Amino acid sequence: MTARTLIIIPAYNEEGVIGRVLESIQQAAPGVPILVIDDGSSDRTAEDAREGGARVVSHPHNLNYGCALRTGYRFALAHDFARVIQVDADGQHDAESLRTIQDALDQGFDLVLGSRFLDERSYRPPLTRRLGIALFGLAASWAVGRHITDATTGLQGLSRRLIRFYDSRDSFPHDYPDANMIIRSARAGFRITEVPARMHVAERGGGMHAGLKPLRYILKMCLAISVEFSRRLPKDER
Repeated sequence: MTARTLIIIPAYNEEGVIGRVLESIQQAAPGVPILVIDDGSSDRTAEDAREGGARVVSHPHNLNYGCALRTGYRFALAHDFARVIQVDADGQHDAESLRTIQDALDQGFDLVLGSRFLDERSYRPPLTRRLGIALFGLAASWAVGRHITDATTGLQGLSRRLIRFYDSRDSFPHDYPDANMIIRSARAGFRITEVPARMHVAERGGGMHAGLKPLRYILKMCLAISVEFSRRLPKDER
């Protein structure tokens, strides 16, 4: 994997988990720089990440997932990385899939989505979540012009062109950059593909899938998708 690839990991209160995530990535992609964005954790996430060999940038308080990603994107731009691979901090993403993401980026794609539904070994989420993923996948598929099976995947590879595009707009979501950003990228003319990716059950429950948060996520994502389709955006704005 090229040294100009940066792996970014947004993390919030992942003490006891982030170390194992880093170890698995380092085994699968030795020598590739890793940046952990500690999004205002109240535990030892930042300390564990440093001890695990990652560079750490810490937010003063919790700013949400999208803000953590944008911090990672800006770090990559400032340090002249050619591409970014983003990985969740909860142990859900199998590090074996990093090579597949990298290979697709090498082929010239700007956005590479790691799909759990294209890998038979992957954990399958509950039916209610699968229905939501399928709904958002339909919207993303319409925009991309090909079938998208996993429009909510957090395992993604991004080219430097796409990172610049995201960072140039103040409208990058601070909370849920999922199917809405796939649609925005497609409408702007960026090359998008899906590759098989193995995923596991997250080591720690909760997060955005706890309590009423899934309902809030679905409602916000439906609104965000409708906004993306109505947004006036020149094609291939790179």
